[in-house]
Amino acid sequence: MIKRLFSYLLPILLTLGLTAPVQAEMTRVLMKTSLGDIELELDGSKAPATVANFLRYVDEGFYSGTVFHRVINGFMIQGGGFTAELDQKRGHAPVKNEAKNGLTNTRGTIAMARTNQPHSATSQFFINHKDNSNLDYPSFDGWGYAVFGRVTKGIETVDRIADVATSSSMGMQNVPTTTVTIESVTRISN
Repeated sequence: MIKRLFSYLLPILLTLGLTAPVQAEMTRVLMKTSLGDIELELDGSKAPATVANFLRYVDEGFYSGTVFHRVINGFMIQGGGFTAELDQKRGHAPVKNEAKNGLTNTRGTIAMARTNQPHSATSQFFINHKDNSNLDYPSFDGWGYAVFGRVTKGIETVDRIADVATSSSMGMQNVPTTTVTIESVTRISN
């Protein structure tokens, strides 16, 4: 009886074991913004802790109603931490910096924003508007900025956001003068 049960379960277990890691490695999300949609592919095989951190915020709906609060054309667009009133949202504990993962800060990649402390990234991210190899590991501080995915559709939306006029507001620089809202970020079924 046990031998027969094992013969039925073994192929199922092998199939699950062989396909589960592939499914976990790449996750796609859709970011709806007030200027258009951005589809992202997240690389869980190269940045597992960073992707898990980002998806935690996605699944909680944390990003809905946040804004791109720092926009520098020809550099990057940053969001995921402030409301339209520039009130900072409280995030979870910081994630370990995974910048030494082989992914590079090229145009259209998404990376974690952080303070000058290497392991301080929480919810904020940025999308590179151009190639920014100076942000790659080891960068200027021995760590760099952890890339964890790339834009697969909607690079024109990134360009539209980068083109928004900016000014200083509430002690922050490069704040869009027209609010660019992240309406939602959701997983895309494979």
